[in-house]
Amino acid sequence: MNINRRLWAVTACTFAAFAGPLAHAQDFPNKPIRIIVPLPPGGSNDVLARLLGSKMSETFGQPVIVENRPGAAGNIATDYLAKSPADGYTIGIAPNQTVAVNPVLYPKLPFDVVRDLEGVSMLGRVPMVLVVSPKVTAKTVAELIAQAKAAPDTLTYASAGSGSPQHMAAEVFKSMTGTRLTQIPYKGSAPALIDVLGGTVDVMFCPINSALPHIRSGKLRALGTTGTERLALLNGVPTIAETVPSYESDIWIGMVTPAKTPPAVVAKLNAELRRALTLPDVKDKLAEQGIFAESSSAADFTRLIASDQKRWAAVIKAADIKPE
Repeated sequence: MNINRRLWAVTACTFAAFAGPLAHAQDFPNKPIRIIVPLPPGGSNDVLARLLGSKMSETFGQPVIVENRPGAAGNIATDYLAKSPADGYTIGIAPNQTVAVNPVLYPKLPFDVVRDLEGVSMLGRVPMVLVVSPKVTAKTVAELIAQAKAAPDTLTYASAGSGSPQHMAAEVFKSMTGTRLTQIPYKGSAPALIDVLGGTVDVMFCPINSALPHIRSGKLRALGTTGTERLALLNGVPTIAETVPSYESDIWIGMVTPAKTPPAVVAKLNAELRRALTLPDVKDKLAEQGIFAESSSAADFTRLIASDQKRWAAVIKAADIKPE
């Protein structure tokens, strides 16, 4: 009898251990969800959060609140998210700068992305385009490389600050081409682009959604795109990789949650995001903003974060990049 009682107790405890998370997932969500965005309203990250948040709200029957927490190159929002309850009700937009570049650029962050966060899904990619101001005579990537080699440190490029996607794209380009361009850092993409348009700065690796109107108007010249394939939006513009083999430096954006969020909750969030990203109206609205929808499994996105940290650590060390 005692043995039977002990067996029953062990079985009950085992069932409770598995039933708890399962019940939590079946009940999820039963209150509002918050999406933390590490950048100000209006940009690609914010557009993704609000568009996907509206679809999640329709499916889950709960409000999905987008909360912008900009500052410190995204580290404020990432720290807040890393210290949030691991229950699926606080999730965050994660561009590669905040979860793959910043952790190796800033030596003393109060969080560890790999330890404190886990992926939910990839959400999309934002290709960049290498543009030059009208005063630059180069009409191809090869001509720009030749000009840069003929007069080292003379050509300037604009970035949105140390560790920004524009900065990292330029550093990869410099490393792979053996060129020396001088960085002119700004506090954001908008002022950087203004000075390229005005001819104060020569070159910029610019998100396509920001550059496209000026390329079409003739105020900027597009030399090449940073992805692996040509873009229909830029008919005829080659990839940089067609001149510099294996070059690639797109912006990617995903969704993360605090580590140790119940796997069933992560799976539920992942399924909803992947569903929403296949909807024609979502894909079309994102494409209008220069965002190309792309989803993944939670595990694959977590692995991408870790692998990209290693990639950017090598670039940062080689170029001796320091945080501002």
